[in-house]
Amino acid sequence: MVKKRKPVLFIDDGEESNDAIQLFENAKIAYVTYHIKKFEKDCCGDVPTTITPSVFAPDGVFRGFEGVKDYVLFRNSDLYNDESPSAYW
Repeated sequence: MVKKRKPVLFIDDGEESNDAIQLFENAKIAYVTYHIKKFEKDCCGDVPTTITPSVFAPDGVFRGFEGVKDYVLFRNSDLYNDESPSAYW
């Protein structure tokens, strides 16, 4: 069984992050959220350069709310291929 790789949606507590979540939900895209506050606890301390919302996916990195909208449009287009060429993602 091949597992589908899910995009990671980086969010914060802002309105654009909530809007990005709604875009994913409305488009019925399976995803994983990662709140940037987890960086403070789990990783590297404060990460002020992380733009939220952003999507990290097998298809690329999409930064900012406009990038999230572009990703959702791409996923709903005929150009989207569900199979990732990456063996490591």
